[in-house]
Amino acid sequence: MEPEDAIKHILVALGEDPDREGLRKTPQRVAESLEYLTSGYHQDPEKVLEESVLVAEHKNMIVVKDIDFFSLCEHHLLPFFGRCHVGYIPDQKIVGLSKLAQLVDIYARRLQVQERMTWQIAETIRRMVKPVGVGVIAEAEHLCMKMRGVQKQNSVVVTSTMLGEFHDSAATREEFLALVHQSRPAAC
Repeated sequence: MEPEDAIKHILVALGEDPDREGLRKTPQRVAESLEYLTSGYHQDPEKVLEESVLVAEHKNMIVVKDIDFFSLCEHHLLPFFGRCHVGYIPDQKIVGLSKLAQLVDIYARRLQVQERMTWQIAETIRRMVKPVGVGVIAEAEHLCMKMRGVQKQNSVVVTSTMLGEFHDSAATREEFLALVHQSRPAAC
């Protein structure tokens, strides 16, 4: 069954007429939307990182924070969205900064739970870049909690994965958390 046909069946099951003027193109639009929102299945996260790994001689923490993302909750197919913060300490290798943001998008653009997405990002960096440590924090609002069920409008879900030095060293973890929560300087 084609996605458009399945969406027509859903509209009928909801009591709608998929042939009425406002809904005629809805099955096609929804199918295209779902294809985009799940495009992460068609991207290889390891290949993305592999293409930009460079040799580095320093071992200073690198943090990319406030990476916007959106995803679909695999339980209700409702959106969750927020920001992700990624940090790592290199051990002879670094990766292009934009690739970290792209990695977040790859895992977010799949049917997901936030907990798994956070771990997948950290684990892929650990496996491909082999840093001394890696930390990932995701903060998100879940429409499945806001629109249905418990209906908690101000709730934010925070998940983290800390590997290597980020897990083993309280000082490293605190430095990462301080950098993530540090305010941005005013624009010039």
